[in-house]
Amino acid sequence: MKAKLLLVEDDRSLGETLKERLEKEGYEMVWTVSAQSAKVLAAESKPDLILLDVRLPDGDGFELAEELKSRKDCPPFLFLTAHSGAPERLKGFELGAEEFIPKPFHLKELLIRVKHVLESHKHSIKQAKYSYEGYLLDFYGYCIHTPSKEEIHLSKRDCALLNFLVEERGRTVSRDEILDRLWGEEKFPTNRTIDNSIVRLRQAFGDRGEDAIRSVRGVGYQWIGDLKNV
Repeated sequence: MKAKLLLVEDDRSLGETLKERLEKEGYEMVWTVSAQSAKVLAAESKPDLILLDVRLPDGDGFELAEELKSRKDCPPFLFLTAHSGAPERLKGFELGAEEFIPKPFHLKELLIRVKHVLESHKHSIKQAKYSYEGYLLDFYGYCIHTPSKEEIHLSKRDCALLNFLVEERGRTVSRDEILDRLWGEEKFPTNRTIDNSIVRLRQAFGDRGEDAIRSVRGVGYQWIGDLKNV
């Protein structure tokens, strides 16, 4: 199945070029020039990745990203922009952007980064929901339901890490593997970044968190909790 990309770019010449080139690479393309139509298309076309310009005729790409992020089914997104100073890059990554690509850029570079983001976010979820000691793990909903019916929302990255551990629960996953799978090479994460994510996930499971995710000193982490398919 072709990956579907939503391109939000008001420069029509660049938009046409990118649409044509990405289609040649085998992607299904949806292109719009405005923030307002992007909101509608993001919901209707359900893209696998959104490519966002920052300066749009009817809005701000950062604000658009923030609104899209509030939706539980928000796909990964990256920024393509001529406004690529340090403050803009930091803001983009704080919003959860996978990449921040300054204009002008080489098309080959864009293709490589798009491929990398899609591969790191493949929806390889074999089972969308699991139960663990009264907790419901809902990967599509980006949340954990507690035995007391409380809904704990997870960030997209924390949810991806939890899913990775669950799918690979037969073995210990190293920190380097987690960094490569979920962060790539451009975000300057550290082992502390992963450790903090693990802390949040354990806290979501209350006093059963330590029983669910095991630390393997000097290596990484392993899911050891008893899971049942839902």
